[in-house]
Amino acid sequence: MRIFMRFKYLEYFILFLILIFAFLIRLYKIENPVADWHSWRQADTSSVTRIYVNEGVNLLLPRYYDISTIQTGKFNPRGYRFVEFPLYNFLHFLLYNIYPKFSLEIWGRLLSVILSIISGILIFFIGRWVENKWYGLVSSFLFLFIPFNIYYSRVILPEPLAVCLGLLSLSFFILFVERYKVYYLFFAAIFLSLGVLVKPFVLFYSIPMIFLLLRNFGFKKVFNDKVLLSSLVVFVLIIILPFVLWRLWETQFPEGIPFWKWMFNGDRIRFRPSFWRWIFGERIGHLILGGWGLVPFVLGFLVKSKNSFERIFFLSSAFYLILVATANVRHDYYQTLIIPSISLILARGSFWMFQTKCFNKVALVFVLFFCLGIGFITSLSTIKDFYNVNHPEIIMAGSALDKLAPKNSLVITPYNADTAFLYQTNRYGWPYLDRSIDELIEKGAEFYVSVNFDSQTKELSENFELVKKTDSYIILDLKRRKI
Repeated sequence: MRIFMRFKYLEYFILFLILIFAFLIRLYKIENPVADWHSWRQADTSSVTRIYVNEGVNLLLPRYYDISTIQTGKFNPRGYRFVEFPLYNFLHFLLYNIYPKFSLEIWGRLLSVILSIISGILIFFIGRWVENKWYGLVSSFLFLFIPFNIYYSRVILPEPLAVCLGLLSLSFFILFVERYKVYYLFFAAIFLSLGVLVKPFVLFYSIPMIFLLLRNFGFKKVFNDKVLLSSLVVFVLIIILPFVLWRLWETQFPEGIPFWKWMFNGDRIRFRPSFWRWIFGERIGHLILGGWGLVPFVLGFLVKSKNSFERIFFLSSAFYLILVATANVRHDYYQTLIIPSISLILARGSFWMFQTKCFNKVALVFVLFFCLGIGFITSLSTIKDFYNVNHPEIIMAGSALDKLAPKNSLVITPYNADTAFLYQTNRYGWPYLDRSIDELIEKGAEFYVSVNFDSQTKELSENFELVKKTDSYIILDLKRRKI
């Protein structure tokens, strides 16, 4: 055993095995249609790429299929979508064009998988720098195999790219403070700038950078060393200027800027009992750590470490959770950004439980594996339902409409404002009746597709010609009224 442990490149061999298994496990239901958990957000992201494929790439004018007033309060006839800079969509587009035999949806998921594997490698190197190679391996393993992160690193969302860019920036910043080479700072700035363009909340990754800067150089050197100070000014400008320019550009298209102020504390939930319950009880405690994982996690936050880096990193995540309170409570995918810091803290606690001599070692190791095992099982029991396609009828209806209607038709797909149904039609349109049917027809609506046989659908079917009807869906031609 000792001979095996002395193998020079053992940690890289183990890391390779971790990455292989992490990749394979993410192939589970990789062919899923965009109709699983948070399908509306995935559909919005994938539709930008599909429009790039069908109509050409314009990074400055990302568009999606929803032209209604729901997201922005303004009619959006061109379907502009200024949510994040479409870097993820550009990479998605490139992969699909390289090998179009895979569907657009499969490539979107594979892109996220690839990015998560890269993030796992970066977590290893960050962990190795923080403590040693074994701590890095444990951190990488936990990051890649937490069930919550397995699911959210194979979805068609920009979050995996944002995490990867944030970790790349953090890695280069670590190299900068350790070796004091300005070009490392330049690379850190570039990747953080791209991360902020994709997801502005990646800026919270700069908090551990500030900690490292002050710990390694101190206030006096930072402000007295002209070369260092000027380099840091350039660092900040590289991060801020592209984001400011992007925001100024998008103000020309207010119909494409969704409501965003609600994310911070729109429902005034911050610091209320329900906030603590949902974020730290339901999400971190149950969904991510599976309850029992809290034991090594809490220990990881409490035990001493060489430089408290992982503790500062998690505190920056906590600031993010508190600031972006409403969005984090309403949507669990917002917690994707905090998984790296959670993994490092969890690894710290696991590492301590495995090494400490304060208690019976055999018993403590058993407790560690029991806590992690039950935590993973508990988390997985909830996460497994995320993969389910609960409403296949929207796929059937969308496919039927796609075959029957002209490609430039505008459609109405009433589905509680969920754009996943609209995405299946491969058409621009309305995922909800945001005004009267006559007004929508004036705006260009030509087909009505519904999987809900409610009073609204019944009324419309009495007034417009039926195109197709099954037990699962109905398609009406809004250009042909019944006499």
